[in-house]
Amino acid sequence: MRHAIVTAGSKGIGKRVTEEFLHMGYSVTVSYRSDESRIVALRKEWESFGEQLQFVKGDVTKKEDILYIVEQAMNKFGRIDYLVNNAGPYIFERKKLMDYEDDEWYEMIEGNLSSVFHFLKATLPIMRQQRFGRVITYGFQDAEHSPSWLYRSAFAAAKVGLVSLTKTIALEEAEFGITANMVCPGDIIGDMKEADISTSRGINDIRTPIGRSGTGEDIARVIAFLCDDKSDMITGSVVSVSGGVNVVNKILLKG
Repeated sequence: MRHAIVTAGSKGIGKRVTEEFLHMGYSVTVSYRSDESRIVALRKEWESFGEQLQFVKGDVTKKEDILYIVEQAMNKFGRIDYLVNNAGPYIFERKKLMDYEDDEWYEMIEGNLSSVFHFLKATLPIMRQQRFGRVITYGFQDAEHSPSWLYRSAFAAAKVGLVSLTKTIALEEAEFGITANMVCPGDIIGDMKEADISTSRGINDIRTPIGRSGTGEDIARVIAFLCDDKSDMITGSVVSVSGGVNVVNKILLKG
């Protein structure tokens, strides 16, 4: 049975990705940082998946926690086929670089860039031995073009760096049957992160050119396609799943 690690796979978009893998018959190790009550609820919700699933507590900004997550995945399932780097801290408050505290900067860089480095170092040897692996990272709209993003300097810097890392791994690991691709969600907020496409189609969204909001299902479907055995020709790609909406620099700089 193929196995996936989905970081922060207990809520939001990560939950939809986890469900997609489970319904495809794969086993999943879900990492979470602290919400124990959420895990209790999910154990009941996903009870039918039984031994396909395990939850591991860990903070992706800490190397020792990352190694523990990978260790637990191998202990229970003996293989790692898919690494979905869904977790990534984000500061919702809009502020300029000069207003960032040191710890906020390092949390963005560690959680969104260094965490992927540590996960790759731990999982790529396993994937190489299997001669198969799929690595998924998350970015933001046009990240591959290194755009400015007002009030998001730390997050943007980490994700732009992650674009290059993703593309580099795609080249370095291709000979081992490993692909690496980045998925860039659009403006998916609130309940839409866990919603399905049919729900979204019933709600008119004038902000999005296609007329509906993006959903967690939209992202999960793309990730499932990129992880398919026959999708090996797609590697080093940055795939935007935005419905045409512009999510960067909607806020004008004032003072």
